[in-house]
Amino acid sequence: MGSKQTINKPQSNRVRLVVASSVMLTFISFWRAAAIVLNDLGSSAFYAGGIAEEAVGKAAPWFILGVMLFSFAVRAVYVESCSMFTRGGVYRIVKEALGGTFAKLSVSALMFDYILTGPISGVSAGQYIVGLANELLRLCAAHHWASRLVMHSSGAARQLPIDGTSAAIAALITTYFWWQNTKGIEESSDKALKVMKITTVMVVILLSWGVFSAIHVGAHLPPWPTPGNLHFSKDALGFLKHTGFMRTLGLFGVLMAFGHSVLAMSGEESLAQVNREIEHPKLKNLKRAAIVIAIYSFIFTGIGTLLAVMLIPDTVRVPVYRDNLIAGMAMFMVGPLAVRIGFRVFVVIVGFLILGGAVNTAIVGSTGVLMRVAEDGVLSDWFRKPQRKYGTSFRIVNLVAGLQMFTIFVTRGNVIMLGEAYAFGVIWSFTFNALAMLVLRWKYKGERGWKVPLNIRIGKTEIPLGLLCVFLVLLTTAIVNLFTKSVATVSGIVFAAAFFVIFSLSERDNKRRHDLTTLQMKEHFQLEHQDNVGREALEIRPGAVVVTMRDSAAPFALKWALTHTNTDDQDLVVLAARMMGAGGPEYVDASEQLFSEHEQMLFTKAVSVAESFGKHISLLVVPAGDIFSALVQTANSLDAAAVVSGLSTKLTAEEQAYHVGQAWEALPEPKRQFTFYVIKPDGESLSFHIGPHAPTIEPHEVQLVHRLWLNIRRAPDMEDLHHSDILTYALTRMATEFARDKQGTLKDLQRCIDESHHRRGLGGARHEELDEAGPGYAIRAPKTAHITDDHEANTVKTK
Repeated sequence: MGSKQTINKPQSNRVRLVVASSVMLTFISFWRAAAIVLNDLGSSAFYAGGIAEEAVGKAAPWFILGVMLFSFAVRAVYVESCSMFTRGGVYRIVKEALGGTFAKLSVSALMFDYILTGPISGVSAGQYIVGLANELLRLCAAHHWASRLVMHSSGAARQLPIDGTSAAIAALITTYFWWQNTKGIEESSDKALKVMKITTVMVVILLSWGVFSAIHVGAHLPPWPTPGNLHFSKDALGFLKHTGFMRTLGLFGVLMAFGHSVLAMSGEESLAQVNREIEHPKLKNLKRAAIVIAIYSFIFTGIGTLLAVMLIPDTVRVPVYRDNLIAGMAMFMVGPLAVRIGFRVFVVIVGFLILGGAVNTAIVGSTGVLMRVAEDGVLSDWFRKPQRKYGTSFRIVNLVAGLQMFTIFVTRGNVIMLGEAYAFGVIWSFTFNALAMLVLRWKYKGERGWKVPLNIRIGKTEIPLGLLCVFLVLLTTAIVNLFTKSVATVSGIVFAAAFFVIFSLSERDNKRRHDLTTLQMKEHFQLEHQDNVGREALEIRPGAVVVTMRDSAAPFALKWALTHTNTDDQDLVVLAARMMGAGGPEYVDASEQLFSEHEQMLFTKAVSVAESFGKHISLLVVPAGDIFSALVQTANSLDAAAVVSGLSTKLTAEEQAYHVGQAWEALPEPKRQFTFYVIKPDGESLSFHIGPHAPTIEPHEVQLVHRLWLNIRRAPDMEDLHHSDILTYALTRMATEFARDKQGTLKDLQRCIDESHHRRGLGGARHEELDEAGPGYAIRAPKTAHITDDHEANTVKTK
């Protein structure tokens, strides 16, 4: 199937600029996708139960279980939205169905959700740490192990202020991840999977030991979720505090309790964000991931909360362990005190990993949402301008982190206040998404990969009964929450209204700027939009040189490449990657490709530099989720012989080459080997062979092989021995020893590395100095290299 192409009429004074529509992505299994979502969704298990019980009483676990069951239906809505032609989460779905105004409202509610995810997760992590510290201080005082410095005159242990210390810990976590995201944190599904493996070990121990303890002590189930068993706190009644309406309508009380428990369902938007990276078959694996997430969260959050209420005595559960319920459950298991304390420490460590990760997810997720809004022309280009040193969207990161720090400061570590406000963003973002999907059932008649079940067909009309029911439950809960969560309602409406006004004014100003930028781009560049990028689109020959460029003020990599490339023999392509951020789409329509002033300056500078050398270049823009994957995918699709990149401000040349090599290994076959050049600002160059290649052998190593060949060849029946036979034997023997004794072989190999006083770069290539090559030399390797039996051609410069 041919790719769609939109070409403006060529003019002689314009440079061709090819813009790709398909986003360059790396793909992950559904297990890894589930792990990424559970790192966000699982965090609510550590605080949702305590917040719900504070609001509705001891029957709270049943409502948490009900919310977790209802999350199956909400997740089904997200699966249907991901299976459609529109992708990218709430903002894209709502805009497609309801237009820009509702899209800005929905993203404002979603931002309120994300802004509060970080503080509530960070503060909750602090609560678990402070709770453990205070418990240990009490135990030390009781056994007279504590120093006088931590004791009161009465003999009781000093206690850390819970809320204040928790807020300080949350601020430290937020500051750490703010800095990591400013530098450009490396997101990895491996990290998420490792954290979930550790969490799974904790969950299995927690539930197994918890069930055994509940049976052993004869624990009773919490009271059933009937109106008579609901005991609302004063704050939980919100604006209905001084009315008798709740008491006259029992069902309304149940809806109130459900609304106070809905924050246990947070994190669903992460599924839409990770959808684009799920490997083929995408829809099947998406549904698998959704099922894994649903079952895991139901067991961990739902059953875990139920057991905690059954095991922890009423006298201490809310007053002492409300904000660290899972840790409190560990202390009331059946078993020795030392073992229980040890398991509680394990719970706190796991909780810190999950909750700390949720803080980072909140920054990454909200940054991704705002980046998507900015790319759509709603947010000013000022926010998109990359950080000069690290190349990240630091202004958006600063805005998000600043709002999170402000929230921590205002709430002073009060988990109940944070949880009340958090539920507002959660429920309204779900409601907007469900409404949009309901509208799209009538508005969009095309094929869907999957639909929310329970669809009744009457003639040619299909009634989406299941989707309608989900929407009505969400809308009803959202409306009830408006009356019962006074702090959340006021703060949420103010926040959403402020963001909506900012978006509206910024969009109006941006439209004028983008119209001018688009006009200037069309005047200077011949824009061509391609679904996928290949040599035919750029009209280049095999064996081209791809040069990355991200800073118009420092084009030293491009200058180096132009100096060392004869463009009569070898084409040169300047690549600019447009980072889409978390939750971006898999496909960007040509009408949505808005160029910022930064990108215009980048392309103009590239053309100016090429003209100063008197050489021709091609320009290419690719949307990307990961820069290294975009680099190797582009090089492979263009059949490039070399890739040239400037030295990163945060990675060494070896680390850059390593990441490129890892991305190359992840490519599907067929894939082409190429040479990766890293250029320093002073013009010094380092080269690395990407893919399988003959290693560079030092002269003394060649001499060693030759001496062995001379000595062994004197033995009888060895007259046919070749140098390659010695290497084959050595490698085969090493492989055998490695399989038999891995650790011993690694120690011997490390000793060899240390004794040789050098470490090899990626693929074993030595760093090559190429500064002496003149403009007439091509970077491309020769088409043929004559290799004898005993000699290998490694690096050849050709004219």
